[in-house]
Amino acid sequence: MQIKTLFTLALAMVFAIQPGLSLAMDGENMKKKHPYVFHLIQADLWEAAKTTSDGIYYPPTYKQDGFTHGTANPEKLLTVANHFYQGVAGKWLCLRMSVDSLKATGVETVFEGTAPVGDTPADFEGSNEELYPHILGGISPEAVLSTHQVIRTQGGEFIAIEGIAE
Repeated sequence: MQIKTLFTLALAMVFAIQPGLSLAMDGENMKKKHPYVFHLIQADLWEAAKTTSDGIYYPPTYKQDGFTHGTANPEKLLTVANHFYQGVAGKWLCLRMSVDSLKATGVETVFEGTAPVGDTPADFEGSNEELYPHILGGISPEAVLSTHQVIRTQGGEFIAIEGIAE
């Protein structure tokens, strides 16, 4: 079989798995278009992780999911927050990092299609339109460029992230 044919078949398989993705939305283009990696985090878990001996944060679903979830497109943050975390009470933060700041702490980031968070499927509107950063490890405070307050209603709806999604 010719190389061109194999490449065409491989592309067809990718698009069959992730309909709606285009070549323009590969990981390199995502990093150029959206230079930051955002992670939504419960404030108390972040503060607790920073006081541990290694200071590394792993989300509650890390073992089940195999990575730390991230979002590159800031326009998707509130959608992601409300889909996956609306029922989780408490104060939330949004960590702003970059692929390079994560790499400087020894953590690789790959851009892939959406994936469930724990037992919650990734079936929100627009979930198959772009790739999402999957952080292959925990988050060190040294990787964080800035921390942003998340604003929620009393009912738990995420409505803004100061300095990012307002």
